[in-house]
Amino acid sequence: MVDPSSTKDSPNALARIALQMASSLDLSLVLTTITQGLVEELDAAFARIWLLGPGDLCASCCKAADCANRERCLHLEASAGLYASLNGEYRRIPLGALKIGRIAQGWGPMSTNDVMGDERLPNKPWIQENGLKSFAGHPLIFRGELLGVLALFGRRPLTAEEFDRLAIFANEAAVAIKNAQLFAEVEQLKNRLQAENLYLREEIRLEHNFEEIVGNSTAIKSVLRKVEQVAPTDSTVLILGETGTGKELMARAIHHLSTRKTRPLVKVNCGSIPANLIESELFGHEKGAFTGAVTKRIGRFELANGGTIFLDEVGELPADAQVKLLRVLQEREFDRVGSSAPTKVDVRVIAATNRDLAQAVKEGRFRADLLYRLNVFPIEIPSLRARASDVPLLVRFYADKFSKKFGKRLSEIPQASMDRLVSYAWPGNVRELENVIERAAIVSQGSALMIDDTLLSGTSGPMALSGTLEEMEKAYILQVLKDTEWLIEGKRGAAIRLGLHPNTLRSRMTKLGLKKPHPAT
Repeated sequence: MVDPSSTKDSPNALARIALQMASSLDLSLVLTTITQGLVEELDAAFARIWLLGPGDLCASCCKAADCANRERCLHLEASAGLYASLNGEYRRIPLGALKIGRIAQGWGPMSTNDVMGDERLPNKPWIQENGLKSFAGHPLIFRGELLGVLALFGRRPLTAEEFDRLAIFANEAAVAIKNAQLFAEVEQLKNRLQAENLYLREEIRLEHNFEEIVGNSTAIKSVLRKVEQVAPTDSTVLILGETGTGKELMARAIHHLSTRKTRPLVKVNCGSIPANLIESELFGHEKGAFTGAVTKRIGRFELANGGTIFLDEVGELPADAQVKLLRVLQEREFDRVGSSAPTKVDVRVIAATNRDLAQAVKEGRFRADLLYRLNVFPIEIPSLRARASDVPLLVRFYADKFSKKFGKRLSEIPQASMDRLVSYAWPGNVRELENVIERAAIVSQGSALMIDDTLLSGTSGPMALSGTLEEMEKAYILQVLKDTEWLIEGKRGAAIRLGLHPNTLRSRMTKLGLKKPHPAT
């Protein structure tokens, strides 16, 4: 017999818990309210909730040997009373295994006051040691959908009325949990939509003319054939090429020829983001993850879910970010900064660099395993000097573009100007050519596009092609810095001349050892 004096007002107690859990749409709070309420109001020794989730910890799961299907299992999401940790032996339970897995997979509810005599409950010494008297387990089902399992061990026997009320309570709990799950999904979609809209508003300020892939040389046609071959697949692409060759244009062409074209193409310039913020930018962060993280933020990978992410200047990633990027490529998941819960993503990765990553691996600045993961389908874009036959087409293309922009009619390109442009070495490639034509369009009078040596960064005639690419880049950037009197930002700054973000230029200067000279005293 159950001593009535040892029981609390159980029906009202469960009603109070139900009222509290129904008043919240925060899933974590709902689960805590249920388990903690059962411990406090129903004398449960401990109460737990497992929710159905993906098979995500198979390699380290204590119950993996009992799992017949690695796709789904029960995840321990809330625990109160004697055992509050979520990381113990029972953090994952296979469907159909143990009493909890069987309750989930059709065994149905289980209630007993004979915990020592019930063969369905193993580990009798543990039950006796903890003074347990009763057990109740219920599947959490909402409109025929299995959500998980609610289970508790009691310190005292439960009355028949309490067992009956617990069955009703489990149904109420399932409704509250499902509502919280749906609300979380809506919030996630809302946050993602807001982030996408913000990103697209930023992107719309930029000019993305896919027609700017101009040229009919053998070299550029070969590149475009590779773009057409790889675009329909989901393979990772590594775009190689000097600064200004049009790596982003190629990435956009790949995306727009792919099955992901209706989803965003999200661009990240890895060289322009401070090292201490790169992980938050790529993977997002939780509220309070660090000083200044006043709200939760969705990272670029999550924003690109279902679409493509373009990692420009991937060779500039710091070591910690390289490790996390490798995990995304291998496992298609990441952790937000400040969170230990993995976030799954379906993202195609296109990376680009003007660096020699193989050399960076030798020097210990880039991970070899990450290079192997990125270098699935390499595409090398030729420098402009390697396809000099495309220069006249590009000159006419940009002359037309800036004629419309400035309201001029630049219909003539003198042969002397064209010869000067074709013979120039273009260390800044197509981007530099575009900048030169824009400057020429501004200063030209009449219908003729006039080009003189002063427009070519002060270099007369072809640039000497000697030394390594890094040495040439250093010399070119130094020349532009001198021409702009070491002014980096603004309309007359070196960043505009070079077609780089100011932070990217500063990063380049640091790597190349370029410092503004101190004035003589």
